[in-house]
Amino acid sequence: MTQTTVPTVAPIAPTADDPFRYGWRYVPRPTPDDPRHLEQVPLTLEDVLHPEVGDFIVHSDRHETDRIYLTEVLRARLESSGAAIVLTDVRIAWDVPDLRPHGPDVMVIPGIRERQNWSTFEVAVEGARPALIIEITSPETRENDLERKVDHYARAGVAQYVIVDDLGRGRERRLRLLDYRLEAGVYRLHPPDAAGLVRLVIANLWLGVEGDHVVCYDERHVPFGDYTAVLRQAAEAEERAQREAERAQREAAAREAEAQARAAAEERAQREAEARAEVEARLRELEAELRKLRGEDSAIGSS
Repeated sequence: MTQTTVPTVAPIAPTADDPFRYGWRYVPRPTPDDPRHLEQVPLTLEDVLHPEVGDFIVHSDRHETDRIYLTEVLRARLESSGAAIVLTDVRIAWDVPDLRPHGPDVMVIPGIRERQNWSTFEVAVEGARPALIIEITSPETRENDLERKVDHYARAGVAQYVIVDDLGRGRERRLRLLDYRLEAGVYRLHPPDAAGLVRLVIANLWLGVEGDHVVCYDERHVPFGDYTAVLRQAAEAEERAQREAERAQREAAAREAEAQARAAAEERAQREAEARAEVEARLRELEAELRKLRGEDSAIGSS
């Protein structure tokens, strides 16, 4: 049984005024006039817990800012070395009976060297599972992240589950971090360290809260910067990698052209040598014939 000290959270149900507060999906509902008609259907809390491909789930701007920040930091930390891939808002299908798919905010998966264009990551097919999942709560769906996913991710064998929990109300954001570690098949809630930081084990990073947003720190507790800085650094790194790839391609093309020119010169020299040898052989034949003719002439003259 999963161990947790997090209190029960009452879900905020959609209201008649806003039936789409969780999100929506489009469902085929043919009509006599339109056999391809799609109807916009509100999502339930259960739908958010177990999404389908194409679902639109409502999140706040700050939720998305933190999600993209965490994704970019973890990708910069892990993907260049091939240690793991980092996926965001990708559906994951488990290899555990009766455990339906989820759509984590961020997941880190070791054993896979390159990201592919997954809409659903299938654990049984890929032969790998997340070592870290991070969820960022929203007021409407906290119950899923704080209660049900704690049980589900433990059953799925996710080594570490970190929750960025928003305790605020309305536009106010008040964050806390919950750090679950899998021990003997059961999640144990680990407290943050003395500085209020949570260690993201697989990335050897520390996660903390500054004001109304999260910040990652390296092993020296140096912050990685804000969302904008991380995106800029990622873009600069990608640009450098692109320039390096283009330079390597140019050098490879130059080496190939040089090799082709050298091979062509060697082939031309070989043909010229063969042609000279052929001419020299023909000259020797002609000289031999000439000597033979001169010998015959001398014999005729003496007779």
